[in-house]
Amino acid sequence: MIRYALFETAIGVAGLAWGDEGLVACHLPERDAETARRGFLRRFPDAVEGEVPAVLASTVEGIQALMRGEKADLSAAPLDLSRTPEFHARVYEIARAIPAGETLTYGEIAEKLGDKLLARDVGQALGKNPWPIVVPCHRVTAAGGKPGGFSARGGVETKLRLLAIEGAKAAAQGDLFA
Repeated sequence: MIRYALFETAIGVAGLAWGDEGLVACHLPERDAETARRGFLRRFPDAVEGEVPAVLASTVEGIQALMRGEKADLSAAPLDLSRTPEFHARVYEIARAIPAGETLTYGEIAEKLGDKLLARDVGQALGKNPWPIVVPCHRVTAAGGKPGGFSARGGVETKLRLLAIEGAKAAAQGDLFA
């Protein structure tokens, strides 16, 4: 059974969904709880809303800290990788190791995987990331300082806003909160 919980952050209502093996999804902050709730139920129609279990309390606190502009390490959050293709899992592992405030390019992750020609595949894997923020795909950028894509609501603007919150150099592209 999949359960989910919504929680307040400094920039909106975020959420986590989990099963017996760990997190199955994260939801980036929305303006209101109902939009976030609908997002989970589209992905997991039989999910049941519940209280965040103790094992995920620090994950919620870390997400809330990041949304306040504070550094937080979410690398210990337990992920349920049972639905994740092996290549994607390898990409997510590398992305999880990128500290807040820093970035890697799609090409740099491809090189870490052993083949710089995998950059497009890296981007596709990150586009399907079910755990945004916990697997910080927003910290992966295109070559030449370009932000690259971002499949979450708000697209690249959301990506740049998350990078700005974390103080990443790639976010120094104007005032994102104007």
